[in-house]
Amino acid sequence: MHIPYTGSGPYCYANSFAMMFGAAAPSVAVIEFATSSPFGMQLIGGKLPFFDPYGWDPELSFEDTLAALGWTSDCAKGGSAAEALLRLEAALADGPVWVGPLEMGHLRHQPGMTGPIEADHYVVVLDVEGDRVLMHDPQGYPYATLPLADFMDAWTAKTLTYGTPFTMRTGFVRQREISEVDAIRASLPAARRWLSMKAVPNMPEGSLGNGAAAEALAGLVGSGCSKGLRAHLIHFAVRVGARRANDAAACLARIGHAEAAAIAVEQARLIGSLQYPLTARDDETAAAQLMRLAPTYDRLLAVL
Repeated sequence: MHIPYTGSGPYCYANSFAMMFGAAAPSVAVIEFATSSPFGMQLIGGKLPFFDPYGWDPELSFEDTLAALGWTSDCAKGGSAAEALLRLEAALADGPVWVGPLEMGHLRHQPGMTGPIEADHYVVVLDVEGDRVLMHDPQGYPYATLPLADFMDAWTAKTLTYGTPFTMRTGFVRQREISEVDAIRASLPAARRWLSMKAVPNMPEGSLGNGAAAEALAGLVGSGCSKGLRAHLIHFAVRVGARRANDAAACLARIGHAEAAAIAVEQARLIGSLQYPLTARDDETAAAQLMRLAPTYDRLLAVL
């Protein structure tokens, strides 16, 4: 049985897009679905797991996402820090600005953040006030302020595995009204493409996708999960992976893909069930659940 999830979670870019769309925003579940993020699993370099498609990162999906939802935006990136700040200040004269990826570890308004942690994040900047940046941080911090120097350090994205420094989006325009159901349908070709692992960008040696990634991760966990891997899984990857799969199930059910929705529910339950055993250091149970997850990716591709 599928039970929709509503609550907190690391949906930073989907929530940031929703803020920029305003009253015309679809649900964040539909926005996330349109990014194709629920459709696959990857183990980058044989070491770093994510419950998202092989070779995928958020920036690779944003243009397809906006097109499926009926929106366009202007994207600017690169250049020097001084040039980027001038662009940001000029853009803010017309309203909020979508910014990211940022290095979350430099966002010191978040408790415990003291330096780079190699984690990406997205925010909506509202103003630059002297030496402070005012933002809506979808991690749970509306109207957060941050010293400008820390913000600029975060915006270089130099400790992240993807992204161009000083990327921002402005000029969001709704080109056509698209219902949520039609947006879900329009997102399916990209979802199938990512799940099939075709046309994947260059990946680090040893990288694995889908079932092979789940099986290899089961081996890493079952043989004694390292401190860093455990932290990554319980603080981020499991939380977002379970939610993505659950939202995918809801979206697939809305367009009549009952069999695919049922498999997505199964994936959500299996990923979500990793949280307690990993936190409690019951690695044998977590490894067994990952082995059960492995064949679901081929099954989902077969019915999409």
